[in-house]
Amino acid sequence: MNLEKYNPSPTVQKIYEHYEASRDNGHRAHLGGSQIGNPCFRALWYQFRHASSQSFEGRMLRLFETGDREEERIVANLRAIGVEVWEVDPETGKQINYTACGGHFALSLDGIGIGFPESKETHTLEFKTMNDKSFAQTKMKGVRISKPIYWAQCQVGMHLADIDRCYFFAVNKNTDEIYSERIKRDRAEGEMLISKASNIIFDEKPPPKISHDPSKFACRFCNYIPICHGGELPEVNARTDAHSTPERDGTWSRKEGAGGHLFNPFMVPDDWEIIDAGDDFVEYQTPKGVIRNQDNSEELREKFSEDTK
Repeated sequence: MNLEKYNPSPTVQKIYEHYEASRDNGHRAHLGGSQIGNPCFRALWYQFRHASSQSFEGRMLRLFETGDREEERIVANLRAIGVEVWEVDPETGKQINYTACGGHFALSLDGIGIGFPESKETHTLEFKTMNDKSFAQTKMKGVRISKPIYWAQCQVGMHLADIDRCYFFAVNKNTDEIYSERIKRDRAEGEMLISKASNIIFDEKPPPKISHDPSKFACRFCNYIPICHGGELPEVNARTDAHSTPERDGTWSRKEGAGGHLFNPFMVPDDWEIIDAGDDFVEYQTPKGVIRNQDNSEELREKFSEDTK
């Protein structure tokens, strides 16, 4: 059978479609600690402001679920060898969660463990699944070098939980081999990452682009490349509205008396220049002429999304 020409059967396709139909827009109310290690501050700024939804095929969504199920298996493995594990908060029955920046920044731990053969200290727990290539690199170079985003996630977890060690586990999806690494807390790094989150959350303007060349690796696979480099407008929602502001107490406020949605001027294409503005409109000079944003954000987004395809 030629695998390159294989297409899923109608039954398998229906399964994938079920996963796609069951998924929401993927937006989180908070900036997540699992992504704060992303070297592109601008992408995180867009993410927190819900600039664009990320879509996945049903096969990928099922793969994510497989990763989630592996967490349960590792917890069972640890308990079987005598490690005491809390994968949920005993008071809430939910995943162990910590927040900062008034609640705008949050991280959930995969668990907390005590009583490992190597150490009786308390550890935060992080579980991942990897393909062969990623697994081999992580074994060879360690988490900090091979997976800096995971390493940052571990540091934030330790910092917010005030625990000095993290036990990181990775499972090879091809062979079922387990890699583990005990990571030490770096207090300065934890504080820096929280400061990074605060700057991203409360800065009105987006951080600089990580590159002005969209073909660079850091940009090529980014979910926000159509907005950052491609001239598309962001989604129309409360967080892309020029009248909305994240507050220090974890809430969002909207300017009193504000009218309909106006695109945050820092999210429109780089070659749009403001020539006039009021409480309920912004007028831009663009390469295609004068554009007025006033109760027409959805229409503008649809038009410019089509133009950039």
